[in-house]
Amino acid sequence: MEKTLATTQITQAMETAGLSQATLAERLGVSREAVSKWLKKDSFPKPDKLLRLATILGLSFSELVVKDDPNAPVVAFRKVKATKTTEAHYAHAQTMGKMLRHLVPYLPFDKLEMPPVLKSPVLEYGYLQEVAKKIRSEINLDEESKIDFEHLILHFKKLQAVIIPVLWGNKNRHENATHIFLPDSMTTWVYLNLDVNILDFKFWMAHELGHCLAPDIRGNEGEDFADAFAGALLFPHKLAKKAYEIISNLDTERAQISAINKIAYDYVISPYSVYCQINAYAEDTSQTPLDLVPLIHKASTNINRELPLASKVIFEENLEPDSLLYIERTKEIFKTSFFDILGDYLKDSGKGPGLVQTIMDVSALDARSIHSELL
Repeated sequence: MEKTLATTQITQAMETAGLSQATLAERLGVSREAVSKWLKKDSFPKPDKLLRLATILGLSFSELVVKDDPNAPVVAFRKVKATKTTEAHYAHAQTMGKMLRHLVPYLPFDKLEMPPVLKSPVLEYGYLQEVAKKIRSEINLDEESKIDFEHLILHFKKLQAVIIPVLWGNKNRHENATHIFLPDSMTTWVYLNLDVNILDFKFWMAHELGHCLAPDIRGNEGEDFADAFAGALLFPHKLAKKAYEIISNLDTERAQISAINKIAYDYVISPYSVYCQINAYAEDTSQTPLDLVPLIHKASTNINRELPLASKVIFEENLEPDSLLYIERTKEIFKTSFFDILGDYLKDSGKGPGLVQTIMDVSALDARSIHSELL
């Protein structure tokens, strides 16, 4: 394992002690540039400096140094608006990922070949359109057809990603989707919260496909790529061009919003996604983009209020389905092997509901019920 400095703890300790990088460097007898490189993880201090650093900051060795596991689960969140990702969120998802490793031997995928991924993904309009066109061709859709949920679900299967549909509620959650990649087995696990608006749900599914296609792009860069890919896939160049030519010639902002709303209903994506793709097209072709902020945000909010959550569509009037209905319906709709895999592992290992609770991040009561149905 490689060792790196625990920069978050070090930075917090510096703030508590009132130390700047320059002051810390002076007390350590090194240059400010050296301290900067340590905090950027570009270099690692020599043993004597490491000991001195621990003494100055009042940190133990275990608090100062992190042993990087090259096979640690790689986590990405599709966050709820205005929420902040904390180290606790990552630690929790890492634990889920470590438990998922137990299920890997039960996967029905080809264990000799890797799933297809993009060679050199970049956040560039022309490249994203080319990728979107290729994906659409693979699912037998032209550039102007609406992508349905079934198309996205089948492509997840092609990419050997395991969909885990969950009922995490529509409030008090940090994330609406969680993507966990296990480097040691090259497997991808995608948690999709069903308790979200139907328009947003389709975008998040496409967003997660972006992560599957570009697993090496991580952090904020990975989120930006997945968002841009989702927009290009759901509302590609030809549709954006046609929409721009019509909407840019409308006289009022109200008429423009109305036209965008109609497209959103027709293609089952949010008005804001349509707006972003229209402007991406306009900027790429050196034309004047639309200027509809903040009205476009209000339009998206209003449509979301009118449309049901994905869970209501899936379970109809059973807003709190029992475990049997939940498992059967999600297996049928999402073509997921997750519950069969989990059930096989539980039978072979004799593990109890606690493992289900950890892997699925559900309550103890729900875990016991799901556990019972899978045995």
